[in-house]
Amino acid sequence: MAWTSRAYEACFGAAVRAMEKGWVPDSVVRTGIRSLLRGRLESCAGGAESEQNNLMDFVRELRSMPVAVKTERANEQHYEVPTEYFLHCLGPHLKYSCCLYPRGDETLQEAEEAMLELYCKRAQLQDGQDVLELGCGWGSLCLYVAAKYPNSRVTAISNSKTQKEFIDAKAKERNLGNLAVLTQDMAFYGEKGESPGSFDRVLSVEMFEHMKNYGELLRRVSQWMKPESLLFVHIFAHRKYAYHYVVENEDDWMTKHFFEGGTMPSDDLLLYFQEDLKIEDHWRVNGKHYSKTLEAWLQEMDKKKDVCFPIISKTYGKEQEIVWWTRWRVFYMACSELFKYNDGEEWMVGHYLFRKP
Repeated sequence: MAWTSRAYEACFGAAVRAMEKGWVPDSVVRTGIRSLLRGRLESCAGGAESEQNNLMDFVRELRSMPVAVKTERANEQHYEVPTEYFLHCLGPHLKYSCCLYPRGDETLQEAEEAMLELYCKRAQLQDGQDVLELGCGWGSLCLYVAAKYPNSRVTAISNSKTQKEFIDAKAKERNLGNLAVLTQDMAFYGEKGESPGSFDRVLSVEMFEHMKNYGELLRRVSQWMKPESLLFVHIFAHRKYAYHYVVENEDDWMTKHFFEGGTMPSDDLLLYFQEDLKIEDHWRVNGKHYSKTLEAWLQEMDKKKDVCFPIISKTYGKEQEIVWWTRWRVFYMACSELFKYNDGEEWMVGHYLFRKP
């Protein structure tokens, strides 16, 4: 058994090295990704009783953990490349998360705006509210909300000074005087009672996947919410399995290069952490919407290779330029294959609305 495992590791490692040199066609890479996804599902499956026991063990484990782990490493993995790269690959709103394709033929900009509008509707945003966004990226949501609701006061928290500077510049350019950006690490912010204020609405898009102790995180967030206020959360999730992203084998490629310390929540995972906030509504978004988003980013990267490749080369060095160009392409492909697996019914996006009693 040990020999078989070592042989597999050696073969997989050789395949990855060939892939990262650009020697493997996309079609073959995608076939390999789908095989790994089948393996993941097989390793999680175990019958209703066993699967529920595993989920509850996972919930208990999260309660014993810090709010987040390896946040610096995760930031390095995703944001080592400069903003300029993402300006060329993402849509005009720089939304680095799932977009929405109601018809299926939307442009990337239309899909960005469709999802941003859906957030506003599901979070029940209204003009004049105090709004807080947790983990704001390059400001796609906070800038959108500040413009759509000019009488609202919008606060956004980012752990990146570069992203804060980018959002501040965009807000100034658009004459948005109702948006303030704070630079804080959500793994620790609020631990000693720090507070960004008191809010009618709190929004979070694809930040919770970087967190662990949801009970403690939600407790802190609840301290910043007015009575009867709402928290809207957007996360990606598997329909029933929850697991950590950890590096154990050669085939943990995604974790090693892009998502170390991350969490794949199950769609119901957050519902086990309702001590301070109570669930009011819960929606699912089919994973094919995210797959379309990722394919659009990959298409933009390939289309703009003449400007994107030099950025990759400058960031990682000439000796690693092919490797990292390929890794970013495979990252988009791997995530796309994950979200469209089983017609988008395995891995998907969950939307949750919590109320503070």
